[in-house]
Amino acid sequence: MSSLIEIDVPQQAGTACDTRQAWARVPAEPPAQERAALKQRIRDLLRAQDAVMVSHYYVHPDLQDLAEETGGLVSDSLEMARFGRDHAAQTLVVSGVRFMGETAKILSPHKRVLMPDLDATCSLDLGCPAEEFSAFCDQHPDRTVVVYANTSAAVKARADWLVTSSCALDVVRALSAAGHKILWGPDRHLGDYIRRETGADLLSWQGACIVHDEFKAVELQLLKEAHPGARVLVHPESPADVVALADAVGSTSAILAAAQRMDASTFIVATDGGMLHKLRTLNPGKTFIEAPTAGNGASCKSCAHCPWMAMNGLAGVAQALQAGLGEVQVDPALGRRACVPIERMLAFTAGLKNGHAPGALVAGIGAA
Repeated sequence: MSSLIEIDVPQQAGTACDTRQAWARVPAEPPAQERAALKQRIRDLLRAQDAVMVSHYYVHPDLQDLAEETGGLVSDSLEMARFGRDHAAQTLVVSGVRFMGETAKILSPHKRVLMPDLDATCSLDLGCPAEEFSAFCDQHPDRTVVVYANTSAAVKARADWLVTSSCALDVVRALSAAGHKILWGPDRHLGDYIRRETGADLLSWQGACIVHDEFKAVELQLLKEAHPGARVLVHPESPADVVALADAVGSTSAILAAAQRMDASTFIVATDGGMLHKLRTLNPGKTFIEAPTAGNGASCKSCAHCPWMAMNGLAGVAQALQAGLGEVQVDPALGRRACVPIERMLAFTAGLKNGHAPGALVAGIGAA
């Protein structure tokens, strides 16, 4: 059994449909005995099929734990993509949302990529249709197109650069220093944050994540006052007034690092609630509180948990492996075009780790 959730997804004003109706099908939690049996069946299938599991921090704790227990990975979308490309396994099981499965297939076109539910999508992807975004790019041919990972393969194929929240500041700062004007898409909050932090000339598509868009600054301030020693960790897809209250702002991996680094015992976390599992696992002596999404004007489209991430379940993983369901397909020609900005991102981040100057990593690439 599963429950069906209907969701209104805002899009950029002036597009063909300013609000798009979407849905998510969330599986029921299996009973304890069935849960244990599903986990064992998945372990056996992974071993038999030369398969490895990669899970995002936002999916169910069972899928996070199972990925790590079987030699896979739990991480953000950048590390998921890199791990899947570099791992020897010929079958990748991606527990996350569709753009993550597509990215894995683009980077590893010769591998089989499975997902628990191919309908698991993303509000940023839904709110940035490829044809409309491409027309937006065509209106600004002097700008270097930088897109967030939370986009379709077709949108990636239109971009000069792909970034995740863990490398967006570095890439845009380097491009800006080299004289590039940026066309950014699709998350307006992340785009505004990048503009404020880098000073880049940045024009943004006006999309938003339905999870992070719901966090409320007024209620967050009240929660801070109720927990005076708490530190606030915020993902930059959140509104600017929420970001302004943060002690640390960053990607999922940056939030994990901040929680381990800071000496506070209590943290308020403004990102998807699925992140709390890993935070609590790595910091057993610390307390983590979800930032508020309720309050004045609240709609609670997500209640701090992505409904599409919630579509990933143990039964879906088992069915994908056992019956070959949920195989991700990307048109090869489209995949080759989309691979260019992805590989640029991976080369850029690897170059930074190896001590190369950011400017040398973006020289001659882009519209400017």
